[in-house]
Amino acid sequence: MDIKHILQSTDHTLLRPSASWQEIQKILDEALEYECASACIPPSFVSDAADYVNRDLPICTVIGFPNGYSTTGSKLFETEDALENGADEIDMVINLGWVKDGLWELVEDEIMQIRDLCEDALLKVIIETCALSEREIIHLCGIVTSAGADFIKTSTGFGSSGAKKEDILLMKAHVGPKVGIKASGGIRTLEDAQALLDLGATRLGASALVGLARARLYPD
Repeated sequence: MDIKHILQSTDHTLLRPSASWQEIQKILDEALEYECASACIPPSFVSDAADYVNRDLPICTVIGFPNGYSTTGSKLFETEDALENGADEIDMVINLGWVKDGLWELVEDEIMQIRDLCEDALLKVIIETCALSEREIIHLCGIVTSAGADFIKTSTGFGSSGAKKEDILLMKAHVGPKVGIKASGGIRTLEDAQALLDLGATRLGASALVGLARARLYPD
């Protein structure tokens, strides 16, 4: 197991609605100390967080979170605001209702519009795999690829379940070669994290991995 690689692949995450600035600072400090890929935090903290880390850590935030059913216009405003506040990475939630209605063009167009705003910022597209059929996941792999997103992401962490090994394998088989896979939600052990990376995930979204790594590296 490569704990350093696990941490360098992790978006150290705190998206609990009641999170305080003091708790966000702790997340930022830990992400800096353990050289995480980013800190993923609520949009309202992005400006302060960007100032706090002084460009030494990528700041990730969420758009249309967690349900994805806000309008495209509101998602675009959220994205612009987050980028102006200093976000380096955007994790957007797709409209699952459009998926269920087969409105694939609307799903792709929304991703493309947000992609156009992101410019140099990374865009990760959350598809919430627990709400989807295998056919829908496969179709969305193609859409996310053609829309030019940087990552496809399994879950918000607020659904009925998070990242599953079979979903990573399915996405790996059908997403484009330039699109990364972010496994998120329910990653509770370092062994689970390593297994997801071994299967093809290139980024992890988790709140527990830093603490688990600390306990493993520096046991009492």
